[in-house]
Amino acid sequence: MQSVSLGRSALRVSPICLGTMTFGEQVDEAGAFRILDRALELGIDFIDTAEMYAVPPRRETFNATEIILGRWLAARPGVRERLTIATKVAGPSRGMDWIRGGSADLTADDIVAACEGSLRRLGVEAIDLYQLHWPTRPVPMFGATYFDPVRAERAQVTSIEAQLRALDRLVRDGKVRAIGLSNETPYGVCEFIRLAELHGLARVATVQNAYGLVNRVPDNGLDEAMHQHQVSLLAYSPLGFGLLTGKYDAVGLHDPACQPGRLALFDSMKKQRWARPEALEAARAYNTLAREHGLTPTAMALAFCYRRWSVASTIIGVTSVAQLEENVAAWNVALAPELLERIDALRRRHGDPAV
Repeated sequence: MQSVSLGRSALRVSPICLGTMTFGEQVDEAGAFRILDRALELGIDFIDTAEMYAVPPRRETFNATEIILGRWLAARPGVRERLTIATKVAGPSRGMDWIRGGSADLTADDIVAACEGSLRRLGVEAIDLYQLHWPTRPVPMFGATYFDPVRAERAQVTSIEAQLRALDRLVRDGKVRAIGLSNETPYGVCEFIRLAELHGLARVATVQNAYGLVNRVPDNGLDEAMHQHQVSLLAYSPLGFGLLTGKYDAVGLHDPACQPGRLALFDSMKKQRWARPEALEAARAYNTLAREHGLTPTAMALAFCYRRWSVASTIIGVTSVAQLEENVAAWNVALAPELLERIDALRRRHGDPAV
């Protein structure tokens, strides 16, 4: 895998990124260490985490993933210099009262304090890519569909400019090398860029949004905004929380045979966009298409993201070394033009059910 640039930043990373949100919940510390070691051997030098993790979020596992990653780095002298490490500050509380007391805002001071906490847990002098996990503004995200202008006008939250100035301060202080967004809209991306250029502040390098066969919303405008402003897409959930592996095709999401898939394990996950009946229906169609072309569902879904022009790096989340190796092996899969046409035809039929 040849490395790719992230936006206009100096960061260059592998086009496959190891997501770590399973560490501390589905994966214990020893298992996480094995996965991290093998990822390095396979050429992955980009690791993404967040202060909120592990997932599903719980008070008891808040910060657990960063702590595990910090212990792994401390036990492997010299490894830090080979890696690009990304983490995220959680946005306004989504029912998580253990994060900043359940605040409905994310202030400039909150951003700086959260970054310093991540630095301590990771045991590093600087974070390579520091991201806002989700917008403070009330916008459609995590399964919501529509923008509500009345709600947006009533919201009393920290402005984009104030948040950007906090991120700029972290860059100037040498605590962060580059900044990014996550779960952001085309407007949000453009506004962050506009303000950076207007005031000479740090420029957003990346946007980490859901992207895969059952959620291709970034293809509807975000792709143009990112291309025009030279901002890189980090695609998360390319397998739709396991829907696109095929393991739920026969028995659905409520059969113990599906375990340890997170959609079968956790009731909270069954309330999310990935568990919608129409999402499973669409996934079954894509998975059938993959098998008709001699591919595993996992290979087709990942190959689609790996080769998409708009995707800089695809974030894979695994619970075992075997899953990691299967996901990386999909890098060598090429999808024929006729197969891509049939994929698009399925999108026209099923839409984006996990938006």
